[in-house]
Amino acid sequence: MTKLAVILSGSGVYDGSEINEAVLTLLSIEESGSTYECFAPDMEQMHVVNHLTGEVMVNESRNVLVESARITRGDVKPITELNAIDFDGLIVVGGFGAAKNLSDFAIKGAEFSAINEFIKVATDFKNAQKVVGYMCIAPMLLTAVYDDITLTIGNDADTAKTLEGLGAKHEVKDVTSVSIDIENRVVTTPAYMLANSLLEARVGIKNLVDSVVSLSQ
Repeated sequence: MTKLAVILSGSGVYDGSEINEAVLTLLSIEESGSTYECFAPDMEQMHVVNHLTGEVMVNESRNVLVESARITRGDVKPITELNAIDFDGLIVVGGFGAAKNLSDFAIKGAEFSAINEFIKVATDFKNAQKVVGYMCIAPMLLTAVYDDITLTIGNDADTAKTLEGLGAKHEVKDVTSVSIDIENRVVTTPAYMLANSLLEARVGIKNLVDSVVSLSQ
């Protein structure tokens, strides 16, 4: 039975994990007959966004691990407890948390850096040649770990250009499709970079999970 680690980055698309992506990922993993454990960094979010108005709540702070626990009904561990040797593969959920909490891509763009805890985990999976899946904006994190990586974030020309400037090869893909870099054992899909509905997001995310599981066997 395939066992996957899933990394979250909070709760809510504008300042954490994209909740629909997270739930669809966990559902797809269970449907594949696989198991999972969820992890998130134990740190303060970059900021808190009111998801009704889109405004930053300047006097409010939240913890990424605590917020991620909202999605998993409390079943989430600090990312420092994630050991690649215990898993067959890794999936990183999207949402602005990937660009604000796991990294500072949302602020610095091509000059971004990812947090040390994430770099360690991602590097461990790479060095162990284990399959990984990244969705939505999260594939940009791959450029901090892999050389000559092939990936997709959909069809956003500006973001694709930025990632290509960081050494990635970008493949234009629709919301239902995945990009598979066989050599690096990396699977990516646009998810809510393109999705206009749960049904659209569901197809691409399920394809990503199924591809990760298949390549892990």
